[in-house]
Amino acid sequence: MRILIVDDSVVFRSQIKAAVESSMKVTYLATAANGKIALQKLEAEGFDVMTLDMEMPEMNGLETLREIKAKKIPVKTIVFAAQNARAAGTALEALSLGALEVVAKPDGGAGSLDEALIQVKAQLMPILKMIEGGRVTSEASAAVTTVRTKMEESAKMMFPGIAPGAYSKTKVETFRPRVIVIGSSTGGPNALEILFANIRPPVHVPILLVQHMPPIFTASLAARIASITGLPAAEGKNGEVIQPGHIYVAPGDYHMGLFLSKLGISIKLSQAPKRCHVRPAVDVLFEDVSSIYEKTVGAMILTGMGEDGMLGCRAIKEKGGGVMIQDKETSIVWGMPGAVHASGAFDKMGPLLECGRILQEWTKE
Repeated sequence: MRILIVDDSVVFRSQIKAAVESSMKVTYLATAANGKIALQKLEAEGFDVMTLDMEMPEMNGLETLREIKAKKIPVKTIVFAAQNARAAGTALEALSLGALEVVAKPDGGAGSLDEALIQVKAQLMPILKMIEGGRVTSEASAAVTTVRTKMEESAKMMFPGIAPGAYSKTKVETFRPRVIVIGSSTGGPNALEILFANIRPPVHVPILLVQHMPPIFTASLAARIASITGLPAAEGKNGEVIQPGHIYVAPGDYHMGLFLSKLGISIKLSQAPKRCHVRPAVDVLFEDVSSIYEKTVGAMILTGMGEDGMLGCRAIKEKGGGVMIQDKETSIVWGMPGAVHASGAFDKMGPLLECGRILQEWTKE
């Protein structure tokens, strides 16, 4: 794999280089101090993956992504963004321009360079290894087919007692849930924009969402969803009673679940240990929702790396709820929906636009 590291900071370029070289073998690794130099290297040498800083002189990250898109340069881009609200908004725009994933840049606080390196490795290496394993599509197609993948076989080995078709099926087109829950990861922010594109008030059920993102970035994601839908959308707050017509996004680094309070069904935030190596985890939300709403839960699993959400979907199907998953062809990474598919804990699989159509049906009275 050929990797290009783009950052105006010599220190941070060195941190990324050290993280990569200590964790995996690469065919070629190069660096660039800004987007202008990066474009020259991309066109002259060609790279499989590029890590890209957002704030640089000469040509910043967004300008670089626009040029890559205009010139149709085939490179998978991982964006590093500072941990502040302005950078979070910029990172979402980077994703809309074709970046694969956004990771938080170490904030340069009191921690040592060694601690910063650990942070970089923890976020970056799973993504690079996923790309190296060929589990990322550069562009999702609209075709619809039934495909078996290694992820499916892995899930079957992990859960041999669950076979496809083991759950009674719910007709999702006519299903009317009392609550909607959605899980997504890599490729999720763009997928969510498409999913919510035609959702408008009035919506008569609460919608809860887990997207794997760092802290601060989830607040920007919620604001983006609010601007698309015209619905109140924000990060969930601990103890907040959920309301119909509101969208609640799990805050970065916090699991979001539900519990029965004296005032109603309320949000529970925690920093309990990670599940499936992530926090927030889809499984936490889905399992809580299934125990409270039982057969009236409508769940969706969209594009994402890993297997988070599979156990939650099993819990929902065991109570008789409805589950829709995104298909492989329109997923940037078919890890999460692929794991659910292998477990059989779903009712329908389809392209992203079909998921959006079902979501419209679920929000009707």
